[in-house]
Amino acid sequence: MKKVVVAMSGGVDSSVTAAILKEKGYDVLGVSMQLFTQEGHFNDARLSAEILGIPHRLIDLRERFQIEVIDHFTTQYINGRTPNPCVRCNQHIKFGFLLREAMRIGADFIATGHYARIVSSHEHGRYLLKKGLDERKDQSYFLYTLTQEQLKRTLMPLGNRRKPEVREIAQNLGLPVAQRPESQEICFIPANNYRTFFLQRGIISPPGTIVNRNGKELGQHRGIFHYTIGQRRGLGIPGTEPYYVTQIQYEKNRVVVGNRWEAFFNELVAHEVNWIIKPPEKPTEIFAKIRSAHTAAPARLIPLSGESVRVIFSSPQWAITPGQAVVFYQGDITLGGGTIEQAA
Repeated sequence: MKKVVVAMSGGVDSSVTAAILKEKGYDVLGVSMQLFTQEGHFNDARLSAEILGIPHRLIDLRERFQIEVIDHFTTQYINGRTPNPCVRCNQHIKFGFLLREAMRIGADFIATGHYARIVSSHEHGRYLLKKGLDERKDQSYFLYTLTQEQLKRTLMPLGNRRKPEVREIAQNLGLPVAQRPESQEICFIPANNYRTFFLQRGIISPPGTIVNRNGKELGQHRGIFHYTIGQRRGLGIPGTEPYYVTQIQYEKNRVVVGNRWEAFFNELVAHEVNWIIKPPEKPTEIFAKIRSAHTAAPARLIPLSGESVRVIFSSPQWAITPGQAVVFYQGDITLGGGTIEQAA
């Protein structure tokens, strides 16, 4: 019997993942990772595991999560970038530490409740990551950092299911999480208010100037971590038309603003690119997704030296933001992705 460690967050998706794998005959161990204070979720995960008749463990990863995710998030924001902590958590915690821990205790796989599909492709000679069948719930964007070894050792049984079906399974099993509403927030930032999160921790960013693209001073900003590309509200600049943030110049402590059209960009450069397919050696037509809620747009990908690429879009894209992830697709196949370094 194959043994699988299921990452149980206390939500409906991970609980149903454990149920599906048990039904398929796996030896299932539920593991909850304490990343910060979230006791209610652990109780739900523990109760779900009890109902399913599987063992459950709690692992305290608060210190590791602080270093790998929260500290990185904070540093990036202070430096005028807008990071995606969920991507980094997947890379370093869920598919980094948890997989190593699962292998240490003799498990064959880890499993998560992500809406994505992992398939072994003879044509490509490797494992592929595909979009979830339920495109409204697809989470492949957050998983582009996965390596071949991680894909080989990971199960995602919800990739071929739709959310209403998952809730129905939970309801039929009597799981306490069946009707839990979904959260769209960053897990460690209450009410998604990251500015308050910084201020409560005594993290400050010095005030500076707000300028237009020609360098003309238009006003004062409160500290660059209060701003992100495409932002309109809270600028405090009078004008006949609304201003939008178009660039953050960390070295000069300046926020650049312009009209709405100046917040559209034609291309980007991404670094730290991870490829799930074999890396392309020449320009390739792809679809690129520049944030999780963005609709992937047609573009040409041009390999650069090292782990970098240039992406030129067929039409301008709104608010391409340094620090965010850009993920590449062909059809439902996730090719890879990287961190946006600059836009033009």
